Amino acid sequence: ISPGWQTSLDFVLVGFPYPQPLKTPLFFCFLLIYLLTLSGNTLILLAVVSEPQLQKPMYWFLCHLSVLDMAFSSVVVPKMIVGFVEGGKTISFGGCVSQLFFFHFLGSTECILYTVMAFDRFLAICRPLHYNSIMSLRASIGFSLGTSIGGCLNSLIQTSLTFHLPYGRGNKLDYIFCDIPVVLKLACADTSLNEMLTTVVVGFVTTTCFLLILTSYIYIISAILKIRTAEGQRRAFSTCTAHIALVLTYYVPILFNYLSSGSQDPLGGVVTMFYTTMTPLLNPVIYTLRNKEVKAALMKLSGKRV
Repeated sequence: ISPGWQTSLDFVLVGFPYPQPLKTPLFFCFLLIYLLTLSGNTLILLAVVSEPQLQKPMYWFLCHLSVLDMAFSSVVVPKMIVGFVEGGKTISFGGCVSQLFFFHFLGSTECILYTVMAFDRFLAICRPLHYNSIMSLRASIGFSLGTSIGGCLNSLIQTSLTFHLPYGRGNKLDYIFCDIPVVLKLACADTSLNEMLTTVVVGFVTTTCFLLILTSYIYIISAILKIRTAEGQRRAFSTCTAHIALVLTYYVPILFNYLSSGSQDPLGGVVTMFYTTMTPLLNPVIYTLRNKEVKAALMKLSGKRV
């Protein structure tokens, strides 16, 4: 076993600074956000599964996104909530390894999934006659599995490289969860290679996915502008606005953190808190407000007439 795997070592998640009188309000605030995240994404799943009109690749990808959002939020937020309780900031070495692995696994999977969703919109608008033959049920399942496999491989490499090092330089992690930059600070070895690889790999995956999404939307906007009627343009663009909003709320904070070393300062902690707590909550809200089919399915699910 590598000397880095010191399973008896416990870490302490320092978290973010806050006045003690706000301890209880913050506890209930983050608990409410977490419960709303779970309930909102569960409603999206139920709406898509129960409504035959939503049995399309676009909405299956939305279901996959909802599952990832619930899992992504569950990796960080529950432990952060427990941190407001006395003695709740301690996390075992194994727990830290698991948290880091699943954070990067789910995060990179979601990153790739947004790219697949952009490709789906590209086919629907720019290649409508070939959409059903290319984006079949089997193909959409294959794309979903591919995103998970890619995310798992990326996270496995990152986690193995991080915890292969020996640790023992204190046990306090000045962050809200176990992430690579803050964990490496406690390693008793030269971490420059690990830091460079983390920046390159995470930056490469994020930037590549973002550029592919941007390229897809350049073609999409070009195709929309060729539509002769204003109503046709509006309807075509309305199918993309929710995805664009999700991409912006997800990619901008990540690019800030990892391309500017933001995860190592207090502002980076605030940014990370946003995309680990608020983004999974906003996703079902954005799709509900911007998508009439999902809104109608939710109304029908609640027993109301549209």
